[in-house]
Formats: sequence, C-alpha cells, structure tokens
Amino acid sequence: MEAKILYELEDTVYPKTTITHERMVSRAVIFNNNNEVCILHILGDDNFGHRDYYETVGGGVDLGETPEDAVIREIDEEIGYKAHIVSYIGTVIDYYNLIHRKNINNYFLCKIDNKTKVHFESEGDKLIEKAMWVSIDEAIRLYENASDSGLSILLRNRELEILRIVKKIMENKYEKE
Repeated sequence: MEAKILYELEDTVYPKTTITHERMVSRAVIFNNNNEVCILHILGDDNFGHRDYYETVGGGVDLGETPEDAVIREIDEEIGYKAHIVSYIGTVIDYYNLIHRKNINNYFLCKIDNKTKVHFESEGDKLIEKAMWVSIDEAIRLYENASDSGLSILLRNRELEILRIVKKIMENKYEKE
C-alpha cells in the first residue's frame, strides 16, 4: 500500500502543544451484506473528558504488523467479524494536542465475511457502547449532527469526509453494474 494523503487536520479544540510522538492507525469503513456501514457509538469518560460520539472501527498498528493486517484484526476485536479488504481509501493525518500525538490514519473499505466473537483488547475498546449498522446516508447524518464539543469535533472532522468519499465510491460501483 502506497500512502495517498487525502487531507491533514490540525487540532483546533485543545491548546496547541509540541507533538512528541506519532501513531500509525488503521480504520475500516466496513459494509455488511445489506450495504450498511458499521459505526461505533463511543461513550465514557477519560482524560479527554466525556465521550459521546461515533467512530469507525479501527486502532493502532502493532509493531511488526502491516496496516492491512491491523484493520482486519481490529474488525475482529471490536465488532466480532472476519472481513476482507475491498480497497484502500486513503490516509488522513490528524493531531491530538492533549496527548501530544500525530495520527496517521489509513482508511480501508472492507466487507464482512462471517461472525466471530467480540474480544476487546485495548483500554479504548472499553469505551465502545455499541456497534451500529446503518445506511451510509444515516452514518453521514449522525456525524453531521454530532456534538460540537471536545473530541467529537476532531472525530467528525476526520471521518465525515471519509464517509462522503465512500458514498461516492458505492454510488459509482452501482452505476457500473
């Protein structure tokens, strides 16, 4: 996979700080057999404050792991499905000033294969309230109407455009069939 940078986002929510480290992340816009996309409802409290927002499936790429392997692993851990990658969408770079981090988010369009079992592995996984399967239009609407506070703003800025890109990909796929 050769990185295709789609856009880069500054953190305008938390005071600007020195970025001290970088995290490679893999994220999935994953569809089921009904062409619904999975988004996670995140709910809880931590050093970012109160969290109540939506996020795509995904997480950090482990040492020695490829971004492709990481996204497949994260899908299995967070929503309990074996899946395959349909295509690489692109990369979004964003910054979290509160934790001094630059994120390199690799987005993949994925499709579920079969059900396994959810098995949360990280602290962040414990903030997943539920996995929701909704139409791409409903996912976009949920992000557009998300809270205008804290981390919710950063996530919306990062993921809303990705969902719009995927909607265009899916529309073009159906026009060609």
